[in-house]
Amino acid sequence: MSIPVEIVEVGPRDGLQSQPTLVDTDTKIEFITRLIDAGARRLEVASFVNPKRVPQMADADEVIARLPRRPGVSYIGLVLNQRGFERAAASGIDQINSVAVASDTFCQRNQGVTSAQMYQQIRDMARAAQAAGRFFGVTIAAAFGCPFEGEVPVSRVLDMVRAYADLGVDEIALADTIGVAVPGQISAMLQQVLPILGATPLRLHCHNTRNTGIANVYAAAEAGVRIFDASCGGVGGCPFAPGATGNVGTEDLLYMLERMGYRSGMSLEGMIAVAKWLAGPLGAPTPAMVSRASVFPPALAAG
Repeated sequence: MSIPVEIVEVGPRDGLQSQPTLVDTDTKIEFITRLIDAGARRLEVASFVNPKRVPQMADADEVIARLPRRPGVSYIGLVLNQRGFERAAASGIDQINSVAVASDTFCQRNQGVTSAQMYQQIRDMARAAQAAGRFFGVTIAAAFGCPFEGEVPVSRVLDMVRAYADLGVDEIALADTIGVAVPGQISAMLQQVLPILGATPLRLHCHNTRNTGIANVYAAAEAGVRIFDASCGGVGGCPFAPGATGNVGTEDLLYMLERMGYRSGMSLEGMIAVAKWLAGPLGAPTPAMVSRASVFPPALAAG
């Protein structure tokens, strides 16, 4: 019997935000539409941030206004502060997600405040979202390592998970923002995090910067995590973290999980086709592996 998992497609936001080639709105909408055609049902499509800092997201409001509306498909918008939250709420986006960084140095570089100050902002945003009946989640970024401070104490991450779960947010994600985690670290962290969460869903966001992302997803799936972020073609990375390239490729994750007996409702062949198409707008091949390999098992010859 197959085990259901949810794959959150983050290519339109995290995948595109650091690309050197500016992607226009029409192409973004085509990208999103192709992803949905390939089976994506929950997609992170924009971040409501300062366009001077993240030019790829300058058209966030237009993208949201033009999103294809289909049954069973929901969209996530990322916010880093109160202004972004207000824009996201006004846009009508289905779900809002904010970011709390596990180290002060990175939080100040990314959002201009300390982790404690960000908690105060997220608390206010969560209360506003709850009052309005809106979905509101929190990603704990750099949960497995910081590009500026190095190792992040597990106790700090646990304290943050506990604090945000106590706020009653709809979902908590742990992000290996710079791709430094290894499977043993993932397993050990989850062993302590999962009991704290209670009924709050946990999502995992891995990067393949050091070629451990897919192994980390394996460890998390074995530990019981059932929601994973992935980016078609493996493109993306945080523009404020040095060297943080390479999300886990959606097609790579699909191949592994499907062969292990998990099901997501996505089409592996369809996602490979989208990854190959994406290379055109980006002007370069996408880095994930499965779309560069032959299909396995191979189709039987006719006759």
